[in-house]
Amino acid sequence: MTEEQKILFDQGKLLPLMEDFYTIQGEGHNTGKPAYFIRLGGCDMGCWWCDVKESWDASLHPLTETSLIIERAAKQPAKAVVVTGGEPVLYNLDYLCNELKEKGIKTYLETAGVKELTGQWDWICLSPKKGSLPLLEYFNRADELKVIIHNEGDFRWAELNAGKAHPNCLLFLQPEWSVHTQILPLIVNYVKENPEWNISLQTHKFMNIP
Repeated sequence: MTEEQKILFDQGKLLPLMEDFYTIQGEGHNTGKPAYFIRLGGCDMGCWWCDVKESWDASLHPLTETSLIIERAAKQPAKAVVVTGGEPVLYNLDYLCNELKEKGIKTYLETAGVKELTGQWDWICLSPKKGSLPLLEYFNRADELKVIIHNEGDFRWAELNAGKAHPNCLLFLQPEWSVHTQILPLIVNYVKENPEWNISLQTHKFMNIP
């Protein structure tokens, strides 16, 4: 990275872009809504069940002018952008959000909440991972808490995180995809007994869309 690139990177005007695409939101509260997805490279959580492991190494993904990403997003009919990863909060997202807001585009963040929050967000989906606990500010700010369930012990983990969230935060349990047929019945029973929780499914995989 050149000195000039480093300055632009620190300002959030260059971001390690893995991919960006227009699709339908597949998970959580906003399932079924169209949005432009911006997937940033770089993540040090190492979740073994992650379905985008190719996003982990930021150096594999080219530093891209943020203005070009914004330009592509603004051309889409739905004025909504989801920023995901990897782990997007590794980067300064102030410039990205400010420019999107100027264009009347709503901003949605999907994060494990491991670094200080930047950017202006209309919706924050916090998905905590056991490898590194979220910062307190995310529990105070998150609109939804989405916990991935791989085994029965994960229900306890979900409740520990729910206990830190603010009262208006929506709560979701989502089966880990590789075991979804086995774990989903357990989630169904759990939600029936604990109705403060909702079920999130990776519906984009059933629809065969990105």
